[in-house]
Amino acid sequence: MAETTGTWSLISVLFSTLPLSQALATSLYEVARGLHRSGEGTGELYQEEVEGKVVNLRRSFALGAISGPGFEADLETPGGKGKVRFLVTREGLEHGKRRERLDAALRN
Repeated sequence: MAETTGTWSLISVLFSTLPLSQALATSLYEVARGLHRSGEGTGELYQEEVEGKVVNLRRSFALGAISGPGFEADLETPGGKGKVRFLVTREGLEHGKRRERLDAALRN
């Protein structure tokens, strides 16, 4: 995802044992969105100094007025292992759909 502005409106972190940079949040969003779209159970995350597995929890979570499909990531960083539980917001799902439509239009 070339644009990273607004990433924090695309996911909502429920729990994290690691500090999340905007780049890591964007990577988590991309993997989770792909899992949600495909229905697959797990996906891999590879970033410059972070790698791990993202699991589609296949249930929705709500945090106040924010809700969406839930995911959990087990990550390895230079500082050690960590876990992140998050949801992709409805805004994040819509953002992904808009990008897919734009990409399809540009290919045609």
